[in-house]
Amino acid sequence: MIGRLKGLLVEKQPPHVLLDVNGVGYELEVPMSTLYCLPGLGEALLLHTHLVVREDAQLLYGFAQKRERELFRELIRLNGVGPKLALALMSGLEVDELVRCVQAQDTSALVKVPGVGKKTAERLLVELKDRFKAWETSPLMAGLVVEPRAAQVVSSAESDALSALLALGYKPQEASKAVAAVKAEGLSSEEMIRRALKGMVQG
Repeated sequence: MIGRLKGLLVEKQPPHVLLDVNGVGYELEVPMSTLYCLPGLGEALLLHTHLVVREDAQLLYGFAQKRERELFRELIRLNGVGPKLALALMSGLEVDELVRCVQAQDTSALVKVPGVGKKTAERLLVELKDRFKAWETSPLMAGLVVEPRAAQVVSSAESDALSALLALGYKPQEASKAVAAVKAEGLSSEEMIRRALKGMVQG
């Protein structure tokens, strides 16, 4: 198992990043919470990782904090939740929002995440309630919320945001509408993605 990687961030195409570790390029998929706090291209980066081995692929997932990785691992232990859905849940909802949904057994926000219908949301909330009991009063949960960090603004910010939403499973029309609603001059792709996701879940 690859537990962590430290190298230079050489490519950022949400939700994928490419990390150069001593000349070897590792492609990782990251949740939006990690994307928001990535450094600029060419800068050093350490990611905590989780490796998924399938018959047809070996997939590497990266997280800015160990706590994020622990939440990811908790989610993929749930029946019917694979890595793609786990990342969508972590990207579509801030961790404190997810905890509130679990505490209140509220499906309204969960059903707006791609791949989550009403029955799936209800089942996830029941299963997560048991798993979160030990987490709800712990600083571990609060520490999972990652604040956005200033990032270099690039001309392709809107395109990156659209690609990220499509990769998370949103329909092209939904993604385009969400990006258009938050498009503003000077926004980084990370902040645009963050605002678009927030708007889609709360809208």
